[in-house]
Amino acid sequence: MAGPLRTLLFSTLYPSTARPGHGIFVETRLRELLAAGAVSTRVVAPVPWFWSTDPRHGEWARMAATSRYEMRHGIEVHHPRYALPPRVGMTVAPLLLALGAAPTLRRLRAEGFDFELIDAHYYYPDGVAAALLARWFDRPFVVTARGTDLNLIPRHRLPRRMMQWTARQAAASIGVCAALVDVLRGWDIDPRRLHVMRNGVDLQRFAPQPAAGARSALGVDGMPLLVSVGHLIERKGHHLVIEALALLLRSYPDAQLVIIGEGEERGRLERQIDRLGLGARVRLAGALPQAELPRWYAAADALVLASSREGWANVLLEAMACGTPVVATRIWGTPEVVQGAVAGRLVERDTASIAAGVEALLSAYPKRAEVRAYAEGFGWQETSAAQLALFRAIAGRAGNQAGNFRG
Repeated sequence: MAGPLRTLLFSTLYPSTARPGHGIFVETRLRELLAAGAVSTRVVAPVPWFWSTDPRHGEWARMAATSRYEMRHGIEVHHPRYALPPRVGMTVAPLLLALGAAPTLRRLRAEGFDFELIDAHYYYPDGVAAALLARWFDRPFVVTARGTDLNLIPRHRLPRRMMQWTARQAAASIGVCAALVDVLRGWDIDPRRLHVMRNGVDLQRFAPQPAAGARSALGVDGMPLLVSVGHLIERKGHHLVIEALALLLRSYPDAQLVIIGEGEERGRLERQIDRLGLGARVRLAGALPQAELPRWYAAADALVLASSREGWANVLLEAMACGTPVVATRIWGTPEVVQGAVAGRLVERDTASIAAGVEALLSAYPKRAEVRAYAEGFGWQETSAAQLALFRAIAGRAGNQAGNFRG
């Protein structure tokens, strides 16, 4: 009887001890797939080379501090280095990424891990690099599109052409939402090679808990208490949520907003808070470990996500799994996540619409148990089973996999 299917997960989006929150959604999907024991995997997650670990260099220093090898949750993770020169880096990144990773793939093979397919995540540069590696190592490959890779990068002519070539070479392309697969369909890719496999939510980690206890433990109050979670970058729209709070204070003078995340926009957001006189109403909590998020979701009356681009926003389901409804902008895959009033409200990406969406939610607030029940329809079992079936078909493996994922 054949042993587990041997796959190689390839992506620059994967967590490490130095960057524990980086690409955690890729790690989560892999852990769910491995849980049934039908797949054996090694992870190759290349990191751009940088010369210093001095903290003043920020994210680059954390990249430099990344170990070349580590075990995470029982999974072997390799972090080879690759060059990423300034100015021309975007154009040459796929080739340099593949060249930097190739020695690690050769070593894994020499050590006895003869992988049967490459499971790549993020279409550019990762997917293009995976196409090169697949050709060099004579293995099929699959690419999962996750959002910005298909809704932003194709605006650049050369990367778009490389991505289109990759899509034609791939044994399969996976989108975490139907909107991403529609982009690939528009490139005239064989529809038999296109698959929608949404992200799930960890229903054990993200579970309801008493709101009053969560608020007491966190030292927060206010009605409503809103949270906005994500990197402090423009496309996450935290500045719009702050402006919306200023409008909400007319109807809800005790409203509070907590923004969880860190990034380049922090200074701008701090100045905006001061300009609007919201220092007592808005807290910038900084980046927090994922394990701390359930308590914040439980404490909140709503999660507000004002992004301009999202493939499949995991924070939406995480909040709902904790019983907290959401208000989110109607973009890309988000309408596939927020379907119906029990989940929350979809709004346009402007201050007035966001504020109106929060007020509409509060005026017909769903029972938190019903919100949790809605989220329970988004577990990982279906996605993991579909992923395994696809991988087995590509690798030429037979067998009934669905039974492996019955709870």
